[in-house]
Amino acid sequence: MIIQRYLFVICLFLLFICPSGAAQSTVKPAAIQYTAASPLDVASKPSEFLNKDVVMTGKFDKFTTLGLDYNKAMRNSSDYIGFLVQRDDVKDHDVPLSELKLFIKRSYAEKFIDLNTGDVIKFKGKVFSAALGDGWVDVESIEVLQKAPNSKK
Repeated sequence: MIIQRYLFVICLFLLFICPSGAAQSTVKPAAIQYTAASPLDVASKPSEFLNKDVVMTGKFDKFTTLGLDYNKAMRNSSDYIGFLVQRDDVKDHDVPLSELKLFIKRSYAEKFIDLNTGDVIKFKGKVFSAALGDGWVDVESIEVLQKAPNSKK
């Protein structure tokens, strides 16, 4: 009986008397370890990157709906928008890398409405599918590294 009262008092102390958070666990989630990859590598060997967190750099091409609502790698077009980066193995003109499906939440994409073709970006995400032999990536962050020069004619 005394032990039960003692435990009851300790529980009350932890719940009501301790400062906020003192009774909570102090274990922090581990930081995500990203694998540096080129967009071409992820597009050409998506199985090697499947379920891995990756960080890539590329030239932004455009926002797109390409690949959205595909059943085997579903990302709903009402919640997501895709974007393309340019192939870096073609130097004399711009060619989008359509084999790499990059998706971001529409609410996050609104922050990047001013992206222009040719802007250099770094983006982090997780490769969630290799459907159709393509890399499908949930992008969680984008950083603009360099704005493209204006090409007004």
